[in-house]
Amino acid sequence: MSDRALTPELLLGAYAAGIFPMAESADDPNVHWVDPRQRGVFPLDGFHMSRSLARRMRRGNVHATLNVAFEDILDGCAARDDTWINSTIRALVLDLADRGHAHAFGVWHGDRLVGGMYGLSLGAAFFGESMFSAGTDGSKMALAWAIDHLRRTGFALFDTQFLTDHLASLGAVEITRREYHALLREAVEAPNNINALPLETDPQAVVQRMTQMS
Repeated sequence: MSDRALTPELLLGAYAAGIFPMAESADDPNVHWVDPRQRGVFPLDGFHMSRSLARRMRRGNVHATLNVAFEDILDGCAARDDTWINSTIRALVLDLADRGHAHAFGVWHGDRLVGGMYGLSLGAAFFGESMFSAGTDGSKMALAWAIDHLRRTGFALFDTQFLTDHLASLGAVEITRREYHALLREAVEAPNNINALPLETDPQAVVQRMTQMS
C-alpha cells in the first residue's frame, strides 16, 4: 500500500478489525497488512515474574514513565537489523501518539533509558507493538510495568501479534484468529482510558502485584 493511502484513521480501523501493518525492513517503502491465523496475546493475570527480574526491579534503582520520550522509545524499538518499522509506520505512530492512541512505557536508570515498549490502545484493547533493551532486563521491566498499569486501568486484551519463545517464557499464549477476533470485538467497544490512573512509581508495588500472579 502506498504512503498516501495510509492515514491514522485507516490504521485505527485496521487494528479494530484485527489487522496490523508491517514493512519488510526500515527501507521498504511499502506497508503490508497482517492478520495471523494464530495470534499472540498476553493474559493480563498471567505475567511470569522471575526471581532475578523481581530482584532487579527492587534493587536496580530504576523507575518507569508513561508517554515520556516517546520518540526515543519508538526509535529504540526500530534500531535493529530486522525491524518492520519503516518511515511510514513511524510517522503514523507519532501522529497517533499526539492523538492519544499510541503509548510508550520507558524504564530508566537515573537519566538513562534502559528499556521500553510501545503500543496502541482502542477501548480496553492494547496492541503491543515492539520493545527494546538498552540494559539488562530493560524490556522485561517495561513489560512488567505496562501489564501492571493495563490491569490497574481496566484493560481486557493485550495483543502481542505473534508468540515468540521470549514472550511465551513471560506468560504470553497463542490463540486462534477466531478466538482473537471475538475478544477484540468486545474489548474495543469497552470505554477505557489508559490515563485513568497514574503510572505506579514504586517498583516494589509492581513486583508485589506481579509476583502474586506468577
